[in-house]
Amino acid sequence: MYTIISATNRIGSNTLKIAFQYHELMKQKGIESQFLSLEGIDTNYRNEGLIGVENQFLIPARKFIIVTPEYNGSFPGVFKAMIDNNDIENVWWGKKALLVGVSTGRAGNLRGMEHLTGVLHYLKVVVHPNKLPISIVNKLLDEEGFVKDKATLRAIDQQLEEFIHF
Repeated sequence: MYTIISATNRIGSNTLKIAFQYHELMKQKGIESQFLSLEGIDTNYRNEGLIGVENQFLIPARKFIIVTPEYNGSFPGVFKAMIDNNDIENVWWGKKALLVGVSTGRAGNLRGMEHLTGVLHYLKVVVHPNKLPISIVNKLLDEEGFVKDKATLRAIDQQLEEFIHF
């Protein structure tokens, strides 16, 4: 099973929109996935809500698609707090991850994806080498919140096809 994670708690973020589009693209490929937004989830300590997220979205997943915005040259603290308060062995060990970086700048969160790769490797997660930086995301999204840029859609499709067979 796949779980797609929007790794920020910002309401209505571009990250959420990109993560949802990945979810829709997986459906179009006939692959079942779950969609997890961190909006409204308290990740600051191990609590019933976080345990519920683990049981529903994280532990059953064998593969994660993690869409993360750039926060100060890295990834959001809310996502790091979630990781720190998870049942590490059951949630992360031996699983696979695909990373997507989102930013309104030029680099598409390259630095944040590399930082997250190091954290995931420490957690015994195998990270797919095709990490997709989506730059100037605010200019790529249409009125409905979907990427329509053909080159970006081709890059996303290639990344997903590789990850499905990973």
